[in-house]
Amino acid sequence: MAGKMDCFGLSHIGSKQSLNQDQFLIADLEKAMRIHSSSLGLDDHSRMFGNSQGKLLLVADGMGRDAAGDQASRIATESITRYVLNTMPWFLRLDEQSDDDLHDELVEALQRCEKRVEIDVQQHPEREGMGTTLTMAYLIWPRLYLVHAGNSRCYLFRQSKLKQITKDHSLAEELVFSGVLEVDEVPEIWENTLVNLIGGHDDSDLNPDVHKARLQIGDTLLLCTDGLTKYVSDFKISEILSQNASADETCTRLVNQAKDDGGSDNITVIVARFLDSGDQDVAISETIDTETGCSVEQTKTKTF
Repeated sequence: MAGKMDCFGLSHIGSKQSLNQDQFLIADLEKAMRIHSSSLGLDDHSRMFGNSQGKLLLVADGMGRDAAGDQASRIATESITRYVLNTMPWFLRLDEQSDDDLHDELVEALQRCEKRVEIDVQQHPEREGMGTTLTMAYLIWPRLYLVHAGNSRCYLFRQSKLKQITKDHSLAEELVFSGVLEVDEVPEIWENTLVNLIGGHDDSDLNPDVHKARLQIGDTLLLCTDGLTKYVSDFKISEILSQNASADETCTRLVNQAKDDGGSDNITVIVARFLDSGDQDVAISETIDTETGCSVEQTKTKTF
């Protein structure tokens, strides 16, 4: 069945922050080559592009003194983007037997991010302790692969039901999961105490989670930082996603809901809807509103 992905990303600084330390990325992976010379009459340095080989969605939430959190999330996002582009064999048509190899590649990608953050701290000791969450979705239709560290989240909305795919790597989650405390007994501060993230920790090893799923036409993916989930309940998120608005309108409604419910932290969301449709062109644009602190990236409809 032919389909299209309607995808949009939106980031807002929040009501009480002076700096947006979140990052997000929406990318389409395509094979390409540059022609230097040819007998075919093509212009020198012409580019030729193949079909889409995969899609990349990513959110990261930096933390650290002053602007260090912004640096951590930026370094991690740039590092993993370069790793996917230059090292991962994303241009190959993966089969089910390749899943184990891809699992290792995704873990390696986050470990590379960690190394880059550590190198930056060595060069800038004043950034000691900076770190970032990172949640990345790698799509090769209909397969979805997720790699994750921290408490940013990925949700799957299917047939009016919302499922959180990722697990929060927080002290609160660990205590509830182990049965030490009930959900309503956990101090709020422990929800923000992360036990697994890129950088920002002492001697504990980074231990990324990798998940996989098969997508269906009609599914919606939501990637978000905790600036959304601290203020907007899963019930309300489900209610907004069920309205079947476009991806850009859905992102706006989610961010506005977080702001209305007290959203003082940076708020970042990516919504991807997988729709039944014929071929359509893709257009990607990014703008930053200096007054609202909003960063926007849109993929208007991309066939798969």
